[in-house]
Amino acid sequence: MGFIIDLDLSKCSACGACAIACMDQNDIDIESGEGPFRMAGVVENGEKNIYLSIACQHCDEPACIVACPCACLKKDPATNFTVFDTTDCIGCHSCAIACPFGAPSFGPDGKMRKCDGCQVLVRQGLEPACVATCPTGALSCRDERELKQALVRRSLKAIANQLGAVGK
Repeated sequence: MGFIIDLDLSKCSACGACAIACMDQNDIDIESGEGPFRMAGVVENGEKNIYLSIACQHCDEPACIVACPCACLKKDPATNFTVFDTTDCIGCHSCAIACPFGAPSFGPDGKMRKCDGCQVLVRQGLEPACVATCPTGALSCRDERELKQALVRRSLKAIANQLGAVGK
């Protein structure tokens, strides 16, 4: 499984519904300083703004897993999500330092927390909370084969669009 946002990002409006769904699903306590595992925002890119939603990328070879000295993180074989068990977490922040996406965060107890892909929902055949809530359909969760096929189709479409622009 893996998360994908449409590569042209045309569907995302950075409305924040995904972040609110994440907070609700994971019982995030904003008053104690916790933040959602998924964030929505705007990246200013010259004349054009880019709207996006970002969380743990559930990497194929996660740097956070390698960096954790306590083996708190692992790949779930059923979903391929990067999941955690913080029973032995010492709060060293090695996972957070290693993650290029800033996904690991730390709760009031000092232990690491991050997106687990809503694996409880996914194992019941449901979509992750952020995906189910996205009002524009910009965010989806697909199995690895379907994800790769979608990426190839989008890449081919982008190349065709670029070639069309060159021919004008």
